[in-house]
Amino acid sequence: MGAGGYFGYHLQNGDHGLKARADLEARKEVLEGELAGLREVKQRIERDVALLRPESLDPDMLDERARAILNLAHPDDLVMMKRREPDPTGPLTRR
Repeated sequence: MGAGGYFGYHLQNGDHGLKARADLEARKEVLEGELAGLREVKQRIERDVALLRPESLDPDMLDERARAILNLAHPDDLVMMKRREPDPTGPLTRR
């Protein structure tokens, strides 16, 4: 009787038991979702890199990357800025 209880307990709750298997299956689903997201990011980066190759250089892509890296805009561009929330610990508050 004692041996059956011992093995039954470890079948359910042991390091390699049914509960551990269910936890691994849940973790597997999370990681597969993460992997799918990373594959999409990789495809987007590969597409952007292909557009920057000398033999197929896209002028719009080059312009976009140069502006983003240099943090500059053309004088004729319309620039829309997002308003930031004020910092509660900023210089205008008393401490």
